[in-house]
Amino acid sequence: MLTRRQFLGATSVGVLASGSWAALAAKAIDDPAVTAIFAHGVASGEPTAESVLLWSRISTDRPVVKVSWAVATDMAMKNIVQEGVVTTDQKQDYCVKVEVPGLSSGSTYYYQFNFAGTYSEIGRTKTLAEGDLSELKIAVVSCSNLPFGFFNAYEDIAKRSDIDVVLHLGDYLYEYGPDGYGGAVGARIGRNHEPPRETITLADYRIRHGQYKADRASRLMHAAHPLIAIWDDHESANNPYKEGAQNHQPESEGSWHDRREASLQAYFEWMPVNDPKHSEDRMRMWRRFEFGSLASLVTLETRHTGRDEQVDYAKYLPELTDAEKAQHFKDTVLWDERRNMLSEDMEAFYKAAIASRKTHWQLVANQIPMARTHVPPLSDIIHPAVPEDNDPLAAERNALQVLSRFNLPIYTDTWDGYPAARERFYAMNKSLGCQDLVVLTGDSHSFWLNRLFDKTGEPMGVEIGTTGVTSPGDFIYFNEQIAHEMDNRLASHNDEILWTDGINKGYTLLTINRQAIDIDYIVVSTILSEDYSVNTIKKTRLIKEGQTLKIS
Repeated sequence: MLTRRQFLGATSVGVLASGSWAALAAKAIDDPAVTAIFAHGVASGEPTAESVLLWSRISTDRPVVKVSWAVATDMAMKNIVQEGVVTTDQKQDYCVKVEVPGLSSGSTYYYQFNFAGTYSEIGRTKTLAEGDLSELKIAVVSCSNLPFGFFNAYEDIAKRSDIDVVLHLGDYLYEYGPDGYGGAVGARIGRNHEPPRETITLADYRIRHGQYKADRASRLMHAAHPLIAIWDDHESANNPYKEGAQNHQPESEGSWHDRREASLQAYFEWMPVNDPKHSEDRMRMWRRFEFGSLASLVTLETRHTGRDEQVDYAKYLPELTDAEKAQHFKDTVLWDERRNMLSEDMEAFYKAAIASRKTHWQLVANQIPMARTHVPPLSDIIHPAVPEDNDPLAAERNALQVLSRFNLPIYTDTWDGYPAARERFYAMNKSLGCQDLVVLTGDSHSFWLNRLFDKTGEPMGVEIGTTGVTSPGDFIYFNEQIAHEMDNRLASHNDEILWTDGINKGYTLLTINRQAIDIDYIVVSTILSEDYSVNTIKKTRLIKEGQTLKIS
């Protein structure tokens, strides 16, 4: 058992010298002795009103290790309220998880690990509030691809002491090797992926998680705030569904089920999330969080448990030569009623959560864009490819021409590729009297402010999309001018889209009270250097009047 004196001896001088938790944590992170053992930092997650999950990892090759931990109400670690010892070994990749019960609601705590006399940095965390809560701040992040740039958004989030929780909507890491997505940029700035190949095995995924956790900005953010995390696709492979993934080739990469199991095992080892009771439950990643009477949050699982295979545009677009054929494609392929996004168990959990809600705001943590996002007219800015040009974007240019001509969705991996399933989701909410959803979305590497309607035109809520921490928007590959024009045209062409920005990188900050949700779209000036500034490029207020949401 780690004693109060041991923790005090490890930290009191640093606290007195620095005067702030942030400076103390940064000093420890930069200490080679600390990093030698706690190379991947500390983290907290899964907050409730009375508990929080603590995480760390020990860099060692011993067969079995015992790690001490303590939780205190002060950053000097004098007033310890919980402490204990946990065991880990190679079977868990030396990761450590501790669920700490018996805490006070709406309270800030500090925590620290000790292994063999070496102390980790001090983490700061917070439990959820009970009863009346006047204000809640959530930082929303997504799509952090390490080779594409520095996690400056994470560092800015870490600097803020007013954030209650960080919500990560997925693509926490990416599976590609240095020869894949982001590799060219990573080579220029010295941030390419480890291992130097696509992640397929359990060992691969463990190393990749370790690389992301060891990033300095990542360590700061995890140490600063509790995390609520959901996965998207790249935690396993690009665009997965129940029986496979776009970026999985069985003939050369083996069984998809084996690869998925490896990715999920590594995820649960390395992330501050609750372990499933049984290994077969690993894919059932849905939870509910309540922030007093102010807001509740339900997380969706849209990748592994219910999703049918995505529609592959490449199989159909060459045949769409006139409006009649395009309409037939929409009616029989896109709107196929048999195609699902959510599993029956996911829907049952969601129904129970919504039916029992007693909070003012209903938030939904959703990986992929929900609003209708169809391709606008663009023939004057993105021209058809000419074979002799040898254009690397030729396939994208030609596909966009067809999608634009017949007003088709940009992507089929989003809810747009499952419109019947989206209508079922809306109908389920309507049956529960819930048409004031606040849907929080990642995946697209773009900011969004969207209104949501079902196919009859009834309002279902509002969608707030966050951009990538580093991952680039799709149209930036043409050039920034075209990307900016596409943002404008997407908003003018699609009734549900009020505003979007696919150029900037950063995060979204929600400030929630009973009257309104203030939305700050915060960008970093660069991701190619750790020398950056931050700016809020848009501020929006979401007001709730009864069951009606208004945007001002």
